[in-house]
Formats: sequence, structure tokens, C-alpha cells
Amino acid sequence: MKILFITDNFPPEVNAPATRTFEHCKEWVEHGVEVTIVTCEPNFPHGHVYEGYTNKLYQTEMIEGIRVIRVWSYITTNSGFLKRVLDYMSFAFMAFWVGLFQKHDVIIATSPQFFTTWAAWGIAKIKRKPWIFELRDIWPESIKTVGAMKESRVLDILEKIELALYRSSDKVIAVTDAFKANLISRGIDESKIEVVTNGANMDLFSPREKDKALLEELHLENKFIIGYLGTHGLAHSLDFIVNSISKITDKNIHFLFVGDGAMKETIVKLAKESSLTNITFLDPISKDEMPRYLSIIDISLAPLKRSENFKTVIPSKIFEASAMGKPTLLGVEGQAQEIIEKYHAGLCFIPENKDDFLEKVLLLKNDIELYKNCVEGCSVLATAYNRKKLAEKMLQILKKI
Repeated sequence: MKILFITDNFPPEVNAPATRTFEHCKEWVEHGVEVTIVTCEPNFPHGHVYEGYTNKLYQTEMIEGIRVIRVWSYITTNSGFLKRVLDYMSFAFMAFWVGLFQKHDVIIATSPQFFTTWAAWGIAKIKRKPWIFELRDIWPESIKTVGAMKESRVLDILEKIELALYRSSDKVIAVTDAFKANLISRGIDESKIEVVTNGANMDLFSPREKDKALLEELHLENKFIIGYLGTHGLAHSLDFIVNSISKITDKNIHFLFVGDGAMKETIVKLAKESSLTNITFLDPISKDEMPRYLSIIDISLAPLKRSENFKTVIPSKIFEASAMGKPTLLGVEGQAQEIIEKYHAGLCFIPENKDDFLEKVLLLKNDIELYKNCVEGCSVLATAYNRKKLAEKMLQILKKI
């Protein structure tokens, strides 16, 4: 089988779409599948091309047996709706033309953003090959949720295009059951929707002793560390977290934020203005370094803004934290909350509710028996969401198509 996969995020980027795509493709290659990735130069989240890469018209490389084609696109910072759309559409345009000349049996395009699916749709129509819409976010609805765009004629048009693409695809592979329910409620045929959730790479993430050298380096010995590792984006409600931290009087509790994104500068400024001493900000780290940093935390923080739309989202960090035996403090309602509560792999607080957040922080720190039970629940959750098994599930769907 030859798979053509179109995505605008791929390693060395370390966000959730890049990680899922890479780990799935790597597994498929081990099953004898030929995988070609069409992507852009790595630039997430700053909108600056990574060192060692150049925004050329066309270049190729091999990564773990995966053929990667990088094409030119208009790269910009994650600010300004029109600039971002130009970024997305320029990549989709280039991916379409390059994808036309690749040998493949099936095409996959992943969202967000959903302009990648336009390229897949066009290639599929011309080459008469099946194409898959991998649904990672209900876009453009999500951009309205984070305030990047208000109700408008443009948004209505984009949503009509979105629905047309679902109907045109040979299969929609959603990452949550809630996404599937959303599509069915909007008239998409249930039989064409499959669910393959996110999960954890059990080869990379597994329980281990705390990295004492890192604790010493960060001067966090003997601290109860609540860590947020990931994108500091508009959706993640990190300003709420920083504003809440000032109310914590227990000097042994410390927050560790690792990563970057559109809100990084804002929350660092908030922390300085509040003269917080119980929070540390670090630059982004590579995927291979993540287990080392996860090892030193006691709790993994996974918040989002309070929104009906985010009830359909499952933050991928809950799987990686669980694989490391780290309970999650989750500020998300809906399916993600159901998973954490089903496996007893952490505690959930009402999104953007300061009192509930602070109460759950203290519970996880002070109730030793509760914490121990959560650690045990993490092991069960991680086993249920083993990325290797999920990649094989998706491959079987592709083979049927």
C-alpha cells in the first residue's frame, strides 16, 4: 500500500498533530506500507523556520523510513486571521501540485487547519483515488471559540465548505467520539465516520524515577510540581491558571510551564506583574526530552477555555502523562473528563473556576491515598490508549478503503 499524507505539522515540530502523524506513519512503515508525507518547513509555534531548514520550493528527506516532502508556503506568526489563512492556503496550493505527482493508493489529510483537506480533495478528484479526512478539530468552529473570528458571512461559507468536504471524503477518521456525534448531528452519514483516538507512545513514555539532575538544575528539589508541557495557545486558558496561582499559600507547590505559543508572552508578563515566585517558565523542548521533564512533575495540567465546543476535545497530553504514571489535573468538560474519571487517572476541575481549581490542586497534593489511586489509574488508561494499537486500527480502516 502507498499512502500520501498531507499535513502542515510534522517533526521536528512537537505539537500533537505532528506527533500523532509521525507515530502512526512510523508504525505503518513497519507494516510494509510506503508513506509519503507532504508538509511545510517546520515553524510551529513561532512562525519562524527552524534552524537547519530553509523555506525552499521543494525538498525531500527520509525520517524513520518515511519519505518527507517539504514545500514552500507563506510562513507567518500565529497572529492575524488573514495572515494565517494565507499561510494555510499557500501550503494547500503547493501540497496539491506536489501531491498530484506522487504515486499513492489512498490520500489522508489532517485538520486543523482544514485547508489541507482541500488539497486532498482536489488530488483525489483528478487521480480518482480515495481520500480520508482525519478530523482533529471542528474547524472553523474552533477559531470562533477562541475569539480569533466572530460570526460572519465568511464563517458561514467556511462551514458550508467544511460539511461538503466531509461528504466528499471516502471516510472521516475523527479523534473523539464527540466529533463523530457532532458530524452526525449535522447530517453526515454515520457509516462513513470512524474514531481513532489519540494515545501514548509506550516505547517513549513509561514510569521512571525523577531526574534528580534536572530538579537540581531548576532548583525544584522537594517541590510538589504541577507541570504544563505543550502549546501555550489561545485555547488553553493559561492566563486563568496564572491568575489563580497567586491564591496558593502552600510554598511547596510549584508550577512548571514548558513550551511556547501565542499566549506565552502574556502569561509571563502576568506572572511578573503578580510577583509570583511559585512558577517557572521554560522554552520548548524536543519530543525525546519530554519524558525527562515529565518525570520530575507530580501532576500534569491540562486546561482549556470553558466552551461547548471544547467538550468534544481530548487533550493528547493526558495519554502521555498517564503513560509516565502522572495523574492529570484536567480543566476540560465532556469526553476528556469522562476518560479521566472512568480510569481514575486524575481529578477534573470546572474550567476557569478558580475555587474548584484550587480545591483540586490541594486534594491531589495532600490526599496521599487519592494520589496513589490516580497513579494506578494512569497505568490502566495508558494501556487502553496505546498508540501502537491505535495506529494498527487506523491502518486496517485504510486497507478496507
